[in-house]
Amino acid sequence: MMEESFPFHYSLLEYLFTLVGLLMFLLDIVLDIWTVVSFYQDGAYVVMAVMIFLLLGSSVLLQVFSWLWYSDSMNKIETKVEKFTDRHSLIKPFHFMQLGVYLRYAGVIEISTTYFLQHTNSFTEGVAVYLNHDLQMLRLFETFSESAPQLILMMTRILQRGELELITGFKILTSAAAISCSVAMYHRSMRAFLPAKRKMSWISTGVYFMWNLLLIIPRVTALALFCSVLPCYIIAHFLSLWMLLVLAAWSQKTNYMEHSGWEWLYRASIGLIWYFSWFNVSTGSIKLKSILYYSFMALDTMMLLGFWWWKVFEYAGCWSSLNPLIVIPTLLGLYVIGIIVKIIYYRLFHPNCDEKKIAEPIEEEQLRQAAACYDMTDSVQTSLHISAAAPAQPFARVPNRHRKMAANFYS
Repeated sequence: MMEESFPFHYSLLEYLFTLVGLLMFLLDIVLDIWTVVSFYQDGAYVVMAVMIFLLLGSSVLLQVFSWLWYSDSMNKIETKVEKFTDRHSLIKPFHFMQLGVYLRYAGVIEISTTYFLQHTNSFTEGVAVYLNHDLQMLRLFETFSESAPQLILMMTRILQRGELELITGFKILTSAAAISCSVAMYHRSMRAFLPAKRKMSWISTGVYFMWNLLLIIPRVTALALFCSVLPCYIIAHFLSLWMLLVLAAWSQKTNYMEHSGWEWLYRASIGLIWYFSWFNVSTGSIKLKSILYYSFMALDTMMLLGFWWWKVFEYAGCWSSLNPLIVIPTLLGLYVIGIIVKIIYYRLFHPNCDEKKIAEPIEEEQLRQAAACYDMTDSVQTSLHISAAAPAQPFARVPNRHRKMAANFYS
């Protein structure tokens, strides 16, 4: 029975991260409003309009995904706050008013608080795990539809106004770290689907955060430098590359959404994430896919830096603090170091589900529970040796998207 066993672990630290995430989400809204007002006061109406477009576009994207996921699993709602809104037909109005994410936060905090107060119901722990996964996925979409473009916008404005100082550099680094942290926390939430997760340390998450940070910094900086000298062409660059990445997502035959018609929205979002950072969306070996992706993105980044170098000499008087002979090798060096750290991560820290990575044997009953809860694809079941365990029925209350993303994570 579902209530009898749930092979996941939801730690107190992850619960605290959820609370902090809510506070940061609210703080981010306040800072966004303050930024828009400051742009208006400075007379930067074009920048203000772009900022508002990013904020509204990202919010609508999040609400659409949140509503679609609720629509596909109305019969799987477990929290009291979600049941109350569903009973009074308030879920759709909440999303229309751009409040769907807060409803999900309320659900996660409620079920997590219940688990930590009682600490007796493993089913409650499992619900907290997959509710938190949905929330982390939405935060990931927000990161690359709002935070990353907003960082590029701010960097472009700083570069054009020649206001590059130590404090502004620290702010930029902090923003890039926040983006990398969002990716790392999503990665951590996926680890909850690994039966041997209790044996994993935070060192792996730290290494994952570091290689993402080292790769994100050169990417957003190159885009900002290019945009600072050729602002009109950044739109053409984004659209052309984004459409190519969407087609690449289509070629991976993704099936994340319950309805095929909405799968293109997911692929469009994946293309947006790929414009800034790598994200695995299909099963199978990621080695070849990673090599192709990073080779292509390295060429694109060098092209952006080359255009910036070409145009920067026309504004030599304003760019004395940015020497291309220093900036470009530094950024490319960070990119190479990031690739090296990623290779180290996948060799030593990534929780692959094979005999080499599972140093200690997993109990047969735990494997049976994992199979019952997630009903992975045959390839994942083979790598986990689930075929040797007792047959089990799929865990009906966990949405299919969690099973699919877990299968991608194991690859």
